[in-house]
Amino acid sequence: MPVFVYKASDRQGNLTEGTMDAREKTLVAEALRQRDLFPVKIEAYVPKKGLAIELSLKQLTGRIRQRDVLAATHQLATLLEAGVPLDKALAITIDTTERDKFRRVLENVRKNVQGGNSFADALAKYPRVFSRMYVNMVRAGERGGVLESVLKRLVQFLESSQQMREHIISSMIYPLLLVVVGGVAVVVLLMFVIPKFAQIFEDMGQALPLPTQILMTASDTFGSYWWAIVALLIAAAISFKQVLRNERTALSFDQFKLKVPVLGTLLQKIEVARFARTLGTLVRNGVPIIQALKIVKDVITNRVISEAMSRAAMHANGKGTKGRDIISSITKGKGISRPLAESGVFPPLAVSMVTIGEESGQLEDMLEKVAEIYEMDVKNTLKRLIGLLEPMMILVMGLVVGFIVISMLMAVFSINDIPM
Repeated sequence: MPVFVYKASDRQGNLTEGTMDAREKTLVAEALRQRDLFPVKIEAYVPKKGLAIELSLKQLTGRIRQRDVLAATHQLATLLEAGVPLDKALAITIDTTERDKFRRVLENVRKNVQGGNSFADALAKYPRVFSRMYVNMVRAGERGGVLESVLKRLVQFLESSQQMREHIISSMIYPLLLVVVGGVAVVVLLMFVIPKFAQIFEDMGQALPLPTQILMTASDTFGSYWWAIVALLIAAAISFKQVLRNERTALSFDQFKLKVPVLGTLLQKIEVARFARTLGTLVRNGVPIIQALKIVKDVITNRVISEAMSRAAMHANGKGTKGRDIISSITKGKGISRPLAESGVFPPLAVSMVTIGEESGQLEDMLEKVAEIYEMDVKNTLKRLIGLLEPMMILVMGLVVGFIVISMLMAVFSINDIPM
């Protein structure tokens, strides 16, 4: 039976550590609760050798990840729900945090709280770790006296965001692996294999078939100037990044991405799901709608959709396009559904569901349903897209390798034409 290592706290904030045999984590958590203990951390027991390797890897990758923030938020929510004071809950969370960099951040947050700052203000000093949405939700929870509930909602939000991110990354691993392996194979052939055959054919003095001549020229060029090709690619990447720093150029590029077949629709769905999930979570936890929209605007990565959050296009008397601010629309009691529809970048289904939510007074519920629908749609679209990409990439790599093989075979067969 698997062995689990646990850390748990009682209602006074006293930390208890131990091991327990159980079939799964949930059974360990249930057993701890029956003992009036609240699980802070439960993980499978790892032998010391494996644990040392794991810790060394964590030290090498010292950056603060989203999953670190998720784990700390989950622990804080559990401890606060158990009635442990915030200061003590932070101390326990610090003790159970393995990454040194994140531990130092939490220690500074605790010092700020002890110095009289609110929890939200202490978190706001680390914008690269805790997002504006995170800080504002915590601030709303502190003001309403429901911090533990807000942290639980944050855990749900962070978990859904993490799952979405991991699904996208895992979906792209196999196609990227195909590109890397195929690319390495072609480079090895061009730099090491083909030059040896080229020397043999050159010594024979036989005129080579055109495909073989093209292949030899490509091999010679790549072998002699590979450093220039690499430098050119790096320079192009840096130049492209610099060009995108210009707002107008970046906006045009984002517009282009949304117009690309299949990819544009996928990007739109990802952004709509992110918009709906974030806005719904903020509104449900008491953040004012105007402030929530300003936060959501920073969450959206595509500038076209981000601009639609603050300014939706509308036609006035057929004399051109004028802008209307969504926030101004809300202030005047007109809601967000109409300006979102006029922006032209939000799908009709999402706009319709937001409209229903506004009319029924259940905006946050409808936004969360919009997020669920489009997150599921993104997963299905990605699955179909990857299913289409894999055979296409295999076909392309097969054509490249096939051209190399056929070119070499044609040269070998042409040896028969050499007069003896």
